[in-house]
Amino acid sequence: MKLRKKILIFLIIAVAFLVCVICFFVCRIPQTEVKIFGVTYSKIQAEDLGLDWQKAYEAIFEDLGFDLIRIPIYWSEVEREEGVFDFSSTDWMMEVAEAHNANVVLVVGRKVPRWPECHEPTWVQSQISKIKSQKLLDYIKTTVKRYDDSFAVWAWQVENEPFLNFGECPELDKEFLDGEIKLVKSLSSKPIIITDGGEFGDWARAYKRADIFGTTMYRTIWNDTIGYFKYPIPPSFFRLKLGIIDFIYGKKPSVVIELQAEPWGPMLIQDLDINEQFVSMNPEKFKELMEYIEGTGFDTFYLWGVEWWYWLKENGHPEMWELVKSTINK
Repeated sequence: MKLRKKILIFLIIAVAFLVCVICFFVCRIPQTEVKIFGVTYSKIQAEDLGLDWQKAYEAIFEDLGFDLIRIPIYWSEVEREEGVFDFSSTDWMMEVAEAHNANVVLVVGRKVPRWPECHEPTWVQSQISKIKSQKLLDYIKTTVKRYDDSFAVWAWQVENEPFLNFGECPELDKEFLDGEIKLVKSLSSKPIIITDGGEFGDWARAYKRADIFGTTMYRTIWNDTIGYFKYPIPPSFFRLKLGIIDFIYGKKPSVVIELQAEPWGPMLIQDLDINEQFVSMNPEKFKELMEYIEGTGFDTFYLWGVEWWYWLKENGHPEMWELVKSTINK
């Protein structure tokens, strides 16, 4: 009995200590008022959905009223032929953003938002690793030099969730990633964003390299083994992670760079029936999401899914579009 009593006392003390530790780190990051919303816009996603990508892009500013936007610059798009750069699409998007006094994050690297995550030009895929790496740096250098003088560009994102094993991508070379960051810093005085997965990322490796840290935040996903799955984690989970990482590496600006506001199903959106699309994201889930984020400790969120909302609107379902617009206006 004495041994059992000692074990019970030990367990009570251990649990109490753990609760105190959790409370300490959670309290380091107080609940904050959600202040800023932006979006990520992908030209290739708009095209995959069969949209007029330019009209969809303009509507972000002129109808929804966003002034904060993240734009991936796809290596596979801007350098279809070796050494021949075509920035015409990005030039046009930047002109529109500047006309609307928007603040832009440009994403550069091999791994940037949207499946298959890594976007290499066809011509480089047969090259040896050393040549690939140099060509990648050449594309990054050309891109940064072209747009760094734009008053609309306020930050650069180098690679997308580089430490998260997701997508059709080669194994991460951390030294090369550091070289990419060093290159951008040598060309620009603007802050660099490094991102990581919200639920499974350790945050440490991205956070310590970043001027601004960005996390993803998803609620309902599809898993090939179990099907649809809703993360059973409270908002304080993100405050806890941010509190720990802030304590270890020092406080720095942090944002939710990708907040799920589109479906995640067994196939790409363009291949899903609309009823299936609404399983993992719909107006009610979006409202729940807006309540959820209040307790996460972040105040800036880049919504993920603007191309889908526009596609819905163009196909007789404007509810998501109008809901987002009313949310932003509030």
